[in-house]
This record gives sequence, structure tokens and C-alpha cells, in this order.
Amino acid sequence: MRHLVAGLVLAALLAGPLAGCSRLTFVKADPNRGDYIQVAPDYKVREGKDEQRRTLALSLAAAATEALQAGRLGQAEAEAKKALDNDRESSEAHTVLALVAERRGDAKAAGKHYEEAVKLAPGRGATLNNYGAWLCGNGRVAESLPMFDKALGDRAYRTPEVALANAGRCRLMAGEGKLAERYLRLALKLDKDNPVALAGMARYSYDIGDYMQARAFSERRLAAAAATPEVLLLASQIEQKLGDMAASAHYVQRMRNEFPQSQTPRGGVGQQ
Repeated sequence: MRHLVAGLVLAALLAGPLAGCSRLTFVKADPNRGDYIQVAPDYKVREGKDEQRRTLALSLAAAATEALQAGRLGQAEAEAKKALDNDRESSEAHTVLALVAERRGDAKAAGKHYEEAVKLAPGRGATLNNYGAWLCGNGRVAESLPMFDKALGDRAYRTPEVALANAGRCRLMAGEGKLAERYLRLALKLDKDNPVALAGMARYSYDIGDYMQARAFSERRLAAAAATPEVLLLASQIEQKLGDMAASAHYVQRMRNEFPQSQTPRGGVGQQ
């Protein structure tokens, strides 16, 4: 029975496309990314009713994940809370609650659940990556960096390229360009189309003045995943540096057309 539930939980995650997080240019969790979130069991030997409640909690976490993937946030929250009622040590349930909170724009609540998930599963790579992503995305860059390194220390972590890409992106934010480049290139060795790593390398190349390399990585990023305002802005800035004002204006126009709610340059492309 325990193995059946484990398969259920993993299946709930792997049902979505592996490119689920490819729309991102930064670091967030996404329930379609399989091991990127990894609401998966961390087994402990228990007997009798404790084992039954743990098994039930895993089933409820799987149901919560499926509801989250379908956008049913209320149901996902309810199922995750039921999972915690049956097993207070369910890091899986805390991960789902964190994702629900993020979808609702409650960053503070999300952070608390990610932190609790790490306390309950301190050696799980996906859990550490998620908390590191949240820390970095909420202005706590220095605190995020050890989380990614710890995640990479988990030999069972199935998608280390995710933590490598996130670590590189956050080290760029910390001003550690050369070290960031190492992480980003390692991520691309494992996944040549990783959108976070490609965006990071485009940014790093731009920052050091290698605009031809920046263009190459920018084009690869745009081919790998859906555009974002950040990616299009950088592409416009790169083309401006290379003297192709028509291409620069094209990217600005794309920003206005595809992201009308974003603040885009009106009189030219800003410098960064």
C-alpha cells in the first residue's frame, strides 16, 4: 500500500509537462515541473496507526497537488491541511500550502511553509531548492545561496540543473558574476534549454560587455520558452548595444503588445 501511494504522489507531479517552469526567467516553484517541487515521500519506519495516517497523508498530498495543477486553490489548500491533520511531519503538505500561498500573492505565508518543509526534510534537494528560490525571490539573496548548495548535496535529487540554474541566477544578483557563470554553465551542460540558466548567461554576458555572446544566449532563451518582460527588455538592450536599433525597437514593441500591464520604455531602451 505504501508503494502504491508513493507512485500516486509522484504521478500527480509528473503528469504535467516537464517544461512547466520554462516560462520563468527567475526562480519559482511550479507544480508541473516534477522533481522541481517533488511532493514525494520521505519515509520513516512507523507501525500501526501511525503508518496508516502517514499513508493517508501521502494520498491527500497527491490530491492537493492535482487540485493545484488544475488551479483549484481552495481544494488544494483543504486537502493539504487534511494531510497535516493526519501527519504533522508532512513536508509535502507544507510545500503545497506554500505554492497555494504564492499563487494568492501571500509571500509571507509561502515562506513560512517552505521553511517548515525544509525543517521536516532537511536533506531533500527539491525542498531545499524551493526554499532557496523563495528566499532569493524575496530579497534574501545571501540566505538563499547555502540552500542551493545543500540541495546539490542530495544524491537522490533528480534535477540538479534546476538548483544550479537558480544558484547562478541568485549569485548574479549577489554580484558574484564569475561564480554565477560556473553554476549557469553547469546547469546548461545538464539541460541545454534551461530557461533560467540561458537568461542568466544572457544577463552575465551583457554585464561584462560581451554583447555577441549575450545575443546568442538571449536568442536561445527566447527559443526555449515563452517570453517575459525581463527577457524582452534585455534582448532590446543587447540589440541597442550592437547597433541594431530596428531589432531593439522590435523587442520593445513585443513588450508592449504581449505585456501591456508592464512598464515598458517609451522613449528608448533604458540602460542597466
